[in-house]
Amino acid sequence: MPDKIQVHGVERVFGTGPAAVAALGPMDLNIRSGEFVCVVGPSGCGKSTLLRVIAGLIPPTAGEVTLQHEDLRTTLMSVVFQDYSIYPWKTVEDNVRLGLDIKGVGKAEAKPMIEGWLQRLGLLNFRSAYPHTLSGGMRQRVSIARAMAVEPEILLMDEPFAALDAQLRLVMQEELLALWQQDRRTVVFVTHNLDEAILLGDRVVVMSSRPGTVIEEFVVPFPRPRSTELRGTKEFAALEAEIWKMLRQEVRDMVLEQERAGA
Repeated sequence: MPDKIQVHGVERVFGTGPAAVAALGPMDLNIRSGEFVCVVGPSGCGKSTLLRVIAGLIPPTAGEVTLQHEDLRTTLMSVVFQDYSIYPWKTVEDNVRLGLDIKGVGKAEAKPMIEGWLQRLGLLNFRSAYPHTLSGGMRQRVSIARAMAVEPEILLMDEPFAALDAQLRLVMQEELLALWQQDRRTVVFVTHNLDEAILLGDRVVVMSSRPGTVIEEFVVPFPRPRSTELRGTKEFAALEAEIWKMLRQEVRDMVLEQERAGA
């Protein structure tokens, strides 16, 4: 079976002329069906740009992205952003329903699908609430439920837990881990957090400082299903140290670039 996502020679430049900024690439990355891939790298290296190119939200300046749509009756992909991106004037239930409405799914057919995801993400008792009444963690659950309700083959997640406090972040990691281990859809997960990447991912892709390219890939050796207790093992700590050793110089290069730009 072909790879689910194929990124070939992708580059992205913002602006033109002397003000042009090369944000990404050339980038090559293949992701298998059902694989959970975490992408890490310095701030500004193009991680979010890569995700948006895969999602089709911005076009690449060069190169191409090929997606394998296994069942044309299903939704190919959904995206979860850091800032929740849910509508403040819609209730929790209406926000979760949105993707199904866009697909033209009738209310009778959509109802059990919506209720199932509200139940799985602990939102059933908040179905009539509006986003401004919810905590950050609850709002992000709404965003994930909306993305999952359409049963996408690919789930793209752009630092979805970055805005949460440390405790909420741990809870959301546990919930996402449990959700993914139930149906194992293809996930591309952008994060700054190495601990998070190792816990969640089958593979950790390390990007260089801008313009971002792949400098290394680490296969996460820990069997599934996983639990958060994995963090306490020496093997986990050793892998985190190995990835950080690779990433440290890229972060330093980014800082030097910023200092030169500000000089």
